[in-house]
Amino acid sequence: MSRVSTRRLETRIMQERPLPSTRRALRQISVALLACVLAPALVLAQETETPPDAGPQAKAAPPPRAVIEMFTSQGCSDCPAADALLKTYLDQKNIIGLTLPIDYWDYLGWKDTLSGPRNADRQREYAERFGIGTVYTPQAVVNGAAEVLGSSPSEIDRAINATETALASSRVPVHFWYYGNNIIIETGPAPAGFEPKEATIWLAVVQKKVEVEVKGGENKGKTLTYHNVVRELTPVGLWNGRPTTIRLSRAAIMRPETEDLVVLIQEANAGPIIGAARLGD
Repeated sequence: MSRVSTRRLETRIMQERPLPSTRRALRQISVALLACVLAPALVLAQETETPPDAGPQAKAAPPPRAVIEMFTSQGCSDCPAADALLKTYLDQKNIIGLTLPIDYWDYLGWKDTLSGPRNADRQREYAERFGIGTVYTPQAVVNGAAEVLGSSPSEIDRAINATETALASSRVPVHFWYYGNNIIIETGPAPAGFEPKEATIWLAVVQKKVEVEVKGGENKGKTLTYHNVVRELTPVGLWNGRPTTIRLSRAAIMRPETEDLVVLIQEANAGPIIGAARLGD
């Protein structure tokens, strides 16, 4: 797939071997297993009464223009500018932004307090799919379909415009809301004329704002502010072109520090994001 931007020489790049085909196959299997095994542990039995306000066609908000995933690190001196830039996109109500801190810079003198290995694994899957063979920070992945330098508003804007146009005919409506102690997720069918591919329904558990006092590494002495930090990103179902309803236990998902939820419908193996919504959209 063509790149939206040219890699800048000053960007910090960490060379990574592409994921072997066997590892990629195992990841595809693991997503399917998680969706089939973990999700049933969270999904409640069908209720005898119909949840109020059901129906994605009637209630789903217009799809967001873009989902921006910002791969960042507390140990990266180039990242604070990208983290601040993401907030400006979050202020645009038709854009969903997610912060995914990574851990591969921890050896530089500061262990990222928000990172997890799953974020770096997700970034490596994108690197393989885009054919760049590298992971780096700050990196912005837009709509799962383009990757650009995370601190460049012009590159992000171009990626938003390009991917919004490319994915316009494949957007799937998504709507989810609280119903008592449950979370109801509803997706629409495949758009007319769109040949659906199997996609994963992801649920992101998000902390809206986190401030971190960094005491080592390249950002030593700074207090960094992060927005929409992903604390969990879990597959909760599969979408195959037909309308889907998922019921989840609110208590099984929410953590004390988390404040928001985001649903993504993403074609398999780190593919394009064809549906997305925030809680209440």
